[in-house]
Amino acid sequence: MKIGILSRNSELYSTKRLIEAVNERGHQSEVIDYLHCYISIEKGKPNLHYKNEKLNDFDAIIPRIGASFTFFGSAVVRQFEMMKVFSVNPSQAIVRSRDKLRTHQILSGRGVDMPSTGFARSPDVVGDVIKKVGGYPVILKLLEGTHGKGVVLVETKKQAESTLDAFYSLKTHILIQEFIAEAKGTDIRAFVVDNKVVGAMKRYAAEGDFRSNLHKGGYAKIIKLSKTQRDLAIKASQTLGLHVAGVDMIESSRGILVLEVNSSPGLEGIEKATNIDIAARIVEFIEKYAKTEKKRDKVGV
Repeated sequence: MKIGILSRNSELYSTKRLIEAVNERGHQSEVIDYLHCYISIEKGKPNLHYKNEKLNDFDAIIPRIGASFTFFGSAVVRQFEMMKVFSVNPSQAIVRSRDKLRTHQILSGRGVDMPSTGFARSPDVVGDVIKKVGGYPVILKLLEGTHGKGVVLVETKKQAESTLDAFYSLKTHILIQEFIAEAKGTDIRAFVVDNKVVGAMKRYAAEGDFRSNLHKGGYAKIIKLSKTQRDLAIKASQTLGLHVAGVDMIESSRGILVLEVNSSPGLEGIEKATNIDIAARIVEFIEKYAKTEKKRDKVGV
């Protein structure tokens, strides 16, 4: 099979590992910088172009869409779907998971437990929202943030007011979320492929920080999940329609809670913490479904 890896940088760890896994399993790989694609829309002739050539001979794609380019990147994935090319994650699921508010709304509607969360635009009601999520300290989280960026812990009303003023002046949208103090700067990343948890790690925040993101200096260790934790991670990814996902969970006094679901989870942290070839699991998933999916008339757009 010919498998396209939609990535802006072929030197990134995740991209390189996917190239290796595709090639090692006897397939052909090609890295496509999706921002340099252009879409041709004609009646009955969906086409994509890259470097002045048509992308018309791919069996599958692995989207690695950056959060800053979700709109255009998901449009490229959607065009591949229109061309009957199998995508590891559907375009709609990518868009759905990138919107933190929408993710919380969908998951809560399906009975997935999360930290208590509020969303408001008017400063007049923020005080009530903070009370409803448990009061101070509280987490303020940018809807568009990734890798721990745009996540702020505020401990007083004065801190909240100044932080909110700064966020609102930038015309950004934020979530107001319960702070899970008992987690003590840790969370769990479960890597889900094809409705199975193929690896999991516990992440620890750097000293003096409450965020456990590895990009912020944290570290990780392999962890064996309980059945409850595995089932929750799988339910969260299924609910959002993702076949490959990084599900972030946090341990609280009332049980395990889902924090976020990532449609382009990095491979470096999870592979180094677990010594599991996650990239190969993704290619195995493609081998299982790509040919069958291409024969179908239904396209998941």
